Parts: sequence; structure tokens; C-alpha cells
Amino acid sequence: MSPTAQANAPFHGSIQTVRTDWLDYNGHLNMAYYNVLFDTCLDEAFIHLGLGPDYARRNGASFFTAETHLCYLRELNGGDRVRATVQLVDFDGKRAHLYQELFHADEGFLSATSEQVSLHVDLKARKVAPWPEDVLQRLQDMKDAHAVLGRPERAGRSISINRR
Repeated sequence: MSPTAQANAPFHGSIQTVRTDWLDYNGHLNMAYYNVLFDTCLDEAFIHLGLGPDYARRNGASFFTAETHLCYLRELNGGDRVRATVQLVDFDGKRAHLYQELFHADEGFLSATSEQVSLHVDLKARKVAPWPEDVLQRLQDMKDAHAVLGRPERAGRSISINRR
């Protein structure tokens, strides 16, 4: 693995700020806005892969989220600066399995994780479609770069109430 590939693992999004109008009546970041923060970073990662708005216009295809799982670990407050990461865990001909972490940018603590499966979609047919060959190669390059990270410990979690 080249030093450049290691430097790109995981993908780091830009610093974002928790807006005060995103706070709930408990005085911390409302759960819905964690998705906004994660999705903004994911958009940056997909633009980096050449899958942003230009790709959608040019190819009539984009990516849709099929499933997501969020874990809230530590609360965030208005004005907090945060940075999310994206790790490509796996992909196949039509899907990508992604894992994200959201960190407080100044204090460094892990606030939340998000895991999702995205689908490549033909926008006219509104159906899942194969990734083009050039995109498959870029996904492979990202997966190879992210392989140094190993499988995230929190990936693949399920939700349930365990009864004894």
C-alpha cells in the first residue's frame, strides 16, 4: 500500500458546525441532523469518487441510500465543530457498504457512527443499475486504500432488545 493510499484512509470530510436551530428541546443536536452531517460528508466522498451532481446529470444515474444504522455515542451542542469520515467497507456491481464516524473537531471525541448501504440507480428508470466500469475501478481503488483500516469494530451491528 502506498503512503498516499494510506493518507486517504478513511476519507475525511470538511469541518461542519452544529447549528443552533438543529438543537432539540433537550438542548443538544436533534437526532435527524446527525444524518445531515453524515450525508454532507458522504456527498463530499462521492464527489471525490466522481459521483456528484455532474455525474448524475451526465450519466442519468446516482446513488440512493437503501439502509442505514446510526449509533449515538456522545451528544453535540450548538456551535460545536465536527468532522465526519467515510470508510468504504465493501461494494459489488450495484451496491456500496459504507461506514462513517462523526468526531468533535476540537475535542476529538467520537460522537456517532453511521453504517449504510447505497445503491447505484438509473434516474430515468428509478431502478438499481450496475456501476459503470470506471466507477467500479475508483471504488476498488478506495476499498484498497481503506483496507489498511480493517473492518470497523462497530460495523454490522443489529438492533434488538435481548431478553434473558
